[in-house]
Amino acid sequence: MSAHRTDSPQRADSPEHTDSAAYFDAAFAASPLMAILRGMGVERSLELATTAWDLGIDAVELPLQTDVDAEALAAVVAAGRERGKQVGAGTVLDAATVEVAASAGAAFTVSPGLDLAVVRASEEAGLASLPGVASATEVQHAHVAGLRWLKAFPASLLGAGWFPAMAGPFPQTRFVATGGMNARNAAEFLDAGVRVVAVGSALEDPAEIARLAEVIAR
Repeated sequence: MSAHRTDSPQRADSPEHTDSAAYFDAAFAASPLMAILRGMGVERSLELATTAWDLGIDAVELPLQTDVDAEALAAVVAAGRERGKQVGAGTVLDAATVEVAASAGAAFTVSPGLDLAVVRASEEAGLASLPGVASATEVQHAHVAGLRWLKAFPASLLGAGWFPAMAGPFPQTRFVATGGMNARNAAEFLDAGVRVVAVGSALEDPAEIARLAEVIAR
């Protein structure tokens, strides 16, 4: 397995505008994988975040859909701080959820779709923003807005062939493939030009963890 960075990209502690592109360039420099821990509660989220960090996956995201999710996010943020890791909040649909994420100490937000108001709210709160796209039109809107890192969702339905097609008109855009991703198809999407693959349930399966280690060591 290749060596991994232990330092984390810097998050603004004051509500100053954050450069999302620069943040994710640093956040995803060490590993081509991101962990998504959805609805797992506090204890299980802590366990799987530790599994991800031990494996070499620095980027961890907890979607925010319930009060328990917010508690889990705050707990994982605290655990990550002890290891020099930063944690993001997912399923951020509006400015109110940005506030919840910021209060919990998240370093970045992830959204299923492209809403520039959420991007602005995130960056103004000191959090980097990773919005979702699924079409050339959305990628173009994001590009014009200055966004260079985008979440492609749902990636498994878009298919690996979607990414080289987008690379033609948008060579500067870096994609995080999310939705239906696992240790068995990660390599296919990375070979297609995806910069990062987001995985979730694979972290609960020892056999899948071994395959993820192979992906990281590529």
